[in-house]
Amino acid sequence: MYIENLALQNYRNYARAEITFSDGINILYGDNAQGKTNILEAIYLIGTTKSHRGSKDREIIRFDADESHIRAEIKKDGMHRRIDMHLKKGKSKGIAIDMVPIRRSSELLGTMNMVFFSPEDLSIIKNSPAERRNFMDMELCQLDKIYVSLLANYKKVLDQRNNLLRQISFDKSKMDMLPVWDDQLVKYGIEIIKKRNHFIDLINEIIPDIHSNLTSGKEHLCLVYEKNAEEESFASMLAEKQEMDLRYQTTQTGPHRDDIAFLIDGMDVRKFGSQGQQRTVALSLKLAEIELVKRLIQDNPILLLDDVMSELDRSRQDALLESIRGIQTILTCTGYDDFIKERLTIDKVYKVVAGTIQEELDG
Repeated sequence: MYIENLALQNYRNYARAEITFSDGINILYGDNAQGKTNILEAIYLIGTTKSHRGSKDREIIRFDADESHIRAEIKKDGMHRRIDMHLKKGKSKGIAIDMVPIRRSSELLGTMNMVFFSPEDLSIIKNSPAERRNFMDMELCQLDKIYVSLLANYKKVLDQRNNLLRQISFDKSKMDMLPVWDDQLVKYGIEIIKKRNHFIDLINEIIPDIHSNLTSGKEHLCLVYEKNAEEESFASMLAEKQEMDLRYQTTQTGPHRDDIAFLIDGMDVRKFGSQGQQRTVALSLKLAEIELVKRLIQDNPILLLDDVMSELDRSRQDALLESIRGIQTILTCTGYDDFIKERLTIDKVYKVVAGTIQEELDG
């Protein structure tokens, strides 16, 4: 699987742009704040419906325009596919696959499988639980359309339950409605817990060997899925914490409070690991993500690397470069001369300047 072509119209700092990619290594280079990351964001957005930055559609549309368009042409399983995405301020995304509009954004997921790696990902181990939950959710949404529906329904029910908790604070008669939302929350929550648990099991089949290689066999890494509630006890925990929920007017129990622990020989790296250990674990996690996607879809994902090489030392760079062999990689950097050519076979080079893209044929 690889992306052949990307066209942008009124996207961030691009009035119009079109870029053709090789199925190998593609370099986008230029000074900071020129638009390199915007290209990666557009690819990720048209594959997942979400910005990796968490940006809203209105923030993505060029400042002097009311709407934006993205078109991607990909090759998958020997077939050419086209995806169009139309963004308009104040309206839902319009998406078409092979010129046929789809009714739900979730129908797009799985058409393109991508792994995005940025310098911010190197801090996922020490940052908030929300970022680690987002890592699970974004990968599962690409791999499992049922999970997409479960997560959307769970979030909807959670919002409704929290809203009801606030209403009860000044209208006690609405207490009778709480069990209805409790049942729905448990129904969807249990399925989410099951799928997250399976996902962590799959990662744990891959990540120990990767991390051992990165540390020359000195460290053994495993992930622990820290469930806020077990499947069988979710309903009872929700009931037990009802008084607390009413006091704080928010739901204290459920997978929206899950986390992942990273243990090196039993030590919790989130709390006690050095910065070097945390960054190595983060790299191990990304490399495991690439391998997991390859196994599950029986194809290579598209790899998006946003100026991450400059954040890694030589040995970690080598590990990442080894993992991208045979995978379409679109990589941003401030200068491709930073890369030693015998370590990286570059197929296409583009210079990005102030929302313009120029191919360098001798790159």
